Amino acid sequence: MTGSYDIVVKNSIVQFKFRVSRNITILRGDSATGKTTMVDMVRQHALEGDASGVSISTQKECTVLTGIRWQDEIRGIRDSIVFIDEGFSFVSSDEFARAIRDSDNYYVIATRDSLFNLPYSIKEIYRIRTVSRRSKYQEYDRIYSEFYPIYDDSVKYVRPDAVIVEDSNAAYDFFNALCQKEGIRCISAAGKTGIYSKIKETTDGVVLVIADGAAFGSEMERVMSLRRVRNTVLFLPESFEWLILRSGLIDGAEVQDILKSPYDYIESGRYFSWERFFTVLLTERTVDTHLQYSKRRLNPNYLNDREASAIRKVISDMTGGDGQT
Repeated sequence: MTGSYDIVVKNSIVQFKFRVSRNITILRGDSATGKTTMVDMVRQHALEGDASGVSISTQKECTVLTGIRWQDEIRGIRDSIVFIDEGFSFVSSDEFARAIRDSDNYYVIATRDSLFNLPYSIKEIYRIRTVSRRSKYQEYDRIYSEFYPIYDDSVKYVRPDAVIVEDSNAAYDFFNALCQKEGIRCISAAGKTGIYSKIKETTDGVVLVIADGAAFGSEMERVMSLRRVRNTVLFLPESFEWLILRSGLIDGAEVQDILKSPYDYIESGRYFSWERFFTVLLTERTVDTHLQYSKRRLNPNYLNDREASAIRKVISDMTGGDGQT
C-alpha cells in the first residue's frame, strides 16, 4: 500500500478529520479524548455500513482489529487502513511487529504507551482536539475534531558541547569527522535505544542528539523527559541517507520528486519504515560511482569538501545554523 489518504469519520454527533501517510500512525491521549469513540465508529461502519449512522470518506477500506484472533484477522486484511483501540497488549509484542511488517496495510494505533517494537516516525504521533461545534440549535451540535502532531521536529542551531549519534556506522563516521574538526566530542549510541542512557551519562553542557526521525517515535517520550534535567537539542531528519539524497549530490530529477512525496513510492508491505527505503534508494542510485554508499561504513568521498559541504548545507537549511555540527 502506498499513498497519503484524507479520512473523515462522522455521525450526527461528532466528526473526525485526519490524514494518514505512513504505515504506522500513533494516536495518544488520556481517557475521554475521543480515541475510543472514533475507533468504535469505524467498527460500527465496518459491521453495519450506512445503517450504523456512521459515514467514512476515504479512498481505502477502513476496518478495526478486534484483538480476539488478531493474527488471523491481519492475514485476512489487504490494502486497508486498520484501526486498533488502546488496551490490547499484543500491540507491544514482537509477534505483532512481525505480522504488520509483512502486511500491505496502514495501521492507526491508539495507545498511551511507547511501542518500542515498532519503528514509527516522530511525525506520526498525534492527539485529538476539538476544533469547533456547529449547529443553529445547541441540542444538535456536532463536534468537529482533528488530529494534531505532538512533536515539533523543527530545531534551532545551537553549538553543542557533545553530539550523540544514533548509530555506529556511516552516519556516525560522518558526524564524528565534523565534530573532530570543531573539537566537539561525538558519541555513538549504538542504536536508538541507547540514546536515552547516553544522555543520562553525559555531563556535557549542550548535548545534540542526531537520530533517524523516521523510526524514532517510540523513544521520544522518555528522551523528551530528560530535557528537564539535561540541556538537550534533538535533530531528527528522516535519516542520514535522506540528508544525502536531499543534498543534490545524487543526480536525477526523480530522486527529488520522490523526496517531495515519499508516501507515493514507499510500499508499506516492503518497507517497515521510511529510513529503510531511503537507504535502499541511496544504495541503488550510487552503485559503481565515486559516492557508492554502504550503511556499514562511510565512503570517504562523502568527507571531501564538496560533498561534505552539500550535506552540511541541508543541515543548515533545517536548523538555521552555519552548516557546522
